[in-house]
Amino acid sequence: MEHIVIIGNGISGVTLARHIRKKSNSKITIVSAEHEFFFSRTALMYVFMGHMKLEHTQPYENNFWKKNNIDLKQGLVTAVVPASKEILLENNIRIPYDKLVLATGSKPNKYGWPGQDLQGVTGLYHKQDLEALEKWAPTTKRAVIVGGGLIGIELAEMLRARDIAVTFLVRENSFWSGVLPSGESQMINRHILEHHIDLRLETNLVEILSDDKGHVKAIVTDKGETIDCEIVGLTAGVSPNVAFLKDSGIELGRGVLVNRFLETNSKDIYAIGDCAEQHEGIDQRRPIEAVWYTGRMMGEALAQTLTGTPTQYKPGHWFNSAKFLDIEYQTYGWVWAKAKENENHFYWEHTGGKKAIRISFDKNSREFLGINTFGIRMRHEFFDKVLTEKKTVDYVMNHLAEANFDPEFFTSYNKEIQAQFTSAFNGLKTE
Repeated sequence: MEHIVIIGNGISGVTLARHIRKKSNSKITIVSAEHEFFFSRTALMYVFMGHMKLEHTQPYENNFWKKNNIDLKQGLVTAVVPASKEILLENNIRIPYDKLVLATGSKPNKYGWPGQDLQGVTGLYHKQDLEALEKWAPTTKRAVIVGGGLIGIELAEMLRARDIAVTFLVRENSFWSGVLPSGESQMINRHILEHHIDLRLETNLVEILSDDKGHVKAIVTDKGETIDCEIVGLTAGVSPNVAFLKDSGIELGRGVLVNRFLETNSKDIYAIGDCAEQHEGIDQRRPIEAVWYTGRMMGEALAQTLTGTPTQYKPGHWFNSAKFLDIEYQTYGWVWAKAKENENHFYWEHTGGKKAIRISFDKNSREFLGINTFGIRMRHEFFDKVLTEKKTVDYVMNHLAEANFDPEFFTSYNKEIQAQFTSAFNGLKTE
């Protein structure tokens, strides 16, 4: 009987195992060094804030693995040996495989800052990070968070919920400005400050200082300032977790290089999720996508291939969503931080400063390219269809009310948004 070994039990690895099991009786082993049971990473935040318990973050009951005949093994994989088709674990255990899937995810970036391994320094990625935060929070007066992305703002919200003062160091001149256009980025800057978070733009971490017990006592910034703190959150992005593969002969870039079928250069070895890197990005996507839903889709596609139906990974139109404190954010299609030469951007912001829409479209053909929304919930199916059918910006503007979940909002603002668009771009064509 064929033995499929999956390294990693995040969303990609578990989705893969589930979908293989639906169609095949192959022997499946999942090897993981982390938590025994798969859980939703995004839920770490809600556990810390008391909105849910850790056991509620597991999408499957504990006997799920047994019931589906999936063997779960805890241990750290130290090497993969394609020549003998086996993997090595740290305690010299060898596990042979017929097919191997690398689903090892990411690890938080550390940039060699002095003091980065002290007690009190953490990311927000593993169940162990949550446990460390729980331990340190009761005696913490101030935390410093380094890195202005989605995980940074989640961590800031968590700590504020426990009345811990938070200083937030952002390297750029505005929050998440590599992704968000200026209007939206400025709106989130204001929102962060309103939540009594001490936002320091264009500020870098230089060093983390220790007390006499090996715990954080302060940080030093590149402005020469020393900030006392007991927790330092490092949220300066993530990188594929692939260091253990460097002598395996498996071709690596930043991640494990794969083709559209998610195959590596080594026969019978595949990679999915955060650790997989396409040789060339699909459409305008990045070659590495550390996004929950693409991890799930890769697992589903590879399960078809491994059960006899070769299937390419096709992620469809780009979308993403997040929450910046109280403001929900959604994006569909492509809205770049700076419009490309052939693009026009239309931006509308509500006077209350908590709702906004930005639409990107082609200057010449008027084809709709993408939308960002803040504080306004849109229907996924609408934009999926519009992008597939390459509808014009005029079509989208005329049908915005249908795209929206909140009819009250659109009765109030639809006309205002359309009027602003009309005056900015010489009229709204009816279609």
